[in-house]
Amino acid sequence: MITIFVHQGGETKPVETLDPAWLQPGSPARVWVDLTSPTDAEAAILNDVFHFHELAVEDAIGEILHPKIESYGEYLYLVLHGIDFKASTHAFQTHEVDFFIGPNYLVTVHDEFSRSIARLADVCPRNDFLLGEGVDALLHRIVDAMVDNYRPEVEKLEQRLDDVEHRVFERPSQNDVRTILALKRDVGSLRRVVTPQRDVLARLARREFPFVSDAVAYRFRDVYDHLVRLVEDANLFQDRVTGLLDAHLSFASNRLNQVMKVLTVISTVFMPLTVLTGMFGMNVTLPRLPGGEGAQFWWICVLMAGISGSLLWFFTRGRWK
Repeated sequence: MITIFVHQGGETKPVETLDPAWLQPGSPARVWVDLTSPTDAEAAILNDVFHFHELAVEDAIGEILHPKIESYGEYLYLVLHGIDFKASTHAFQTHEVDFFIGPNYLVTVHDEFSRSIARLADVCPRNDFLLGEGVDALLHRIVDAMVDNYRPEVEKLEQRLDDVEHRVFERPSQNDVRTILALKRDVGSLRRVVTPQRDVLARLARREFPFVSDAVAYRFRDVYDHLVRLVEDANLFQDRVTGLLDAHLSFASNRLNQVMKVLTVISTVFMPLTVLTGMFGMNVTLPRLPGGEGAQFWWICVLMAGISGSLLWFFTRGRWK
């Protein structure tokens, strides 16, 4: 689906077709073209009308795992990621949004629904200033909204991490490792997206490109600061998850040591008993115990009980269990 907005004469309105004259340098018009899950015929506008580089078009139609920014002289190509509002299993399922920004136009391409773009597209016809301020300001608003959507998801992840930490230290179980590894996967997804995205915003904030005015570059600094905090949170979460996994493995090792200690005590207690019963069960003549043959069994029982009690007293005194 293609949505086109044009601002000229102080008015912003949606149009059905794009006039190539609006894209010429020096044109007073400001154009925003949004492509949502474009078909091959709809995506042809990128080549036939805007004449973007074939490699940039290929990246925009395909899927790129990492955010990036590239300058093609007459326009900029950006790849950023927003939070997928349909995420259920993991908190950080993201969707890619591609941007082409020139002197007087902005093109957005995305395969999935984008909350940030949908909200601005709904407001754009009713607020002439939104596109009239400039395409770089519109780009800032979209990116700022995308970054703001990260914060609630980061807080949810932090709450999940707190809950898992409490469970691991208070009520550890064998199933904790699945939850910890799921958290590790989520934190890895967060770091993989926000770290390069921070670098992209840093370049926009440094006024490297002529399509971004100084006033808008200062606004991108604020977005960059938000991403810096997200990166710091992601690194902190990574350390906490690693510590949780180490703690879980340590608890599991301690439980195994306790089991082995109990089994060792049991084996040590029964070892001399096995020797005694084996000796007196042999078909050979052994020294007789006092009291005759009838009392011999009870003497052996008393001897076995005494040995077992002595060993248990020794282990208990030495705090072996």
